[in-house]
Amino acid sequence: MKGFTETVVIKPPAKVNLSLHIIGKRSDGYHDLDSVMQKIDLTDTLTLSRCDEPGVQLYCPGSDVPEDESNLVWKAALLFLKEAGLEDSCGVSIVLEKNIPIAAGLGGGSSDAGCLLTAMNRLLQAGFSQEVLLRLAKSLGADVPFFVVPHSAVRATGIGDRMKEQESLRDCSLLLVNPGFSVSTAWVYENYTLTRMDKDSRLSDPREKGSRSGFVYPLHNDLEAVTIKRYPEIETIKRFMLDNGASSALMSGSGPTVFGVFPDLIDAENDRLHKCAAEFKRKYGKGVFVTRPVINGV
Repeated sequence: MKGFTETVVIKPPAKVNLSLHIIGKRSDGYHDLDSVMQKIDLTDTLTLSRCDEPGVQLYCPGSDVPEDESNLVWKAALLFLKEAGLEDSCGVSIVLEKNIPIAAGLGGGSSDAGCLLTAMNRLLQAGFSQEVLLRLAKSLGADVPFFVVPHSAVRATGIGDRMKEQESLRDCSLLLVNPGFSVSTAWVYENYTLTRMDKDSRLSDPREKGSRSGFVYPLHNDLEAVTIKRYPEIETIKRFMLDNGASSALMSGSGPTVFGVFPDLIDAENDRLHKCAAEFKRKYGKGVFVTRPVINGV
């Protein structure tokens, strides 16, 4: 198949929810959201190679994530091949190296799937527009479209598919702590009881001017109380961050990962970040990451 790129390597980024408001439940089972999402420099690695043999071959070395059609990456690759009319003439071999914790509220699976769609477009030179890629992404899950667009931060409404670029978080580090247990997104939403919310906090511009970190976001997550009720350890992690230098802390998505925002100030403050990270690493090991916001897109 002359003209095809033989191999593409990409680094799908994780995300954190700087704000997450649940507006209501839809008839299709999804929820309408109003959320600000920020990409961060914690990444997985995807290596894609074109194959003459039709179909999808998925390998996930060093990970217990599935390597079959139950994996969102596998579904995204097959969906792309069908959309391009190539499912009977060629295939793709994918190596997924996981670094982003699984079922952690960091969008790792969604990022892998969304970034794979853009990589497949390059690998197979399909020439799909972003509109087509977004349509495919939307069919795979609510967070997937965010990882098709080049923006570092967006305000997402609807089921997450209507996006407006936002000023990226900057001049700070993010300390991520994953306590080592998985939380089912479906379970959290099922146990979330829609209550009256402050209309202005949903519909006003979520940015606030302040601090030497430039724009800051008033962190909020409607799902946090649901997850904390079952896993109070999340509240303990937040409190420790706030007591040790974080300007703010929040559970991301449906959890259980907590992130703390540590502004770039002076060396003493940066020392507090690393001391805080070291303390968490003693307890949670590989589930602790010091990251930075992505500033210039994917």
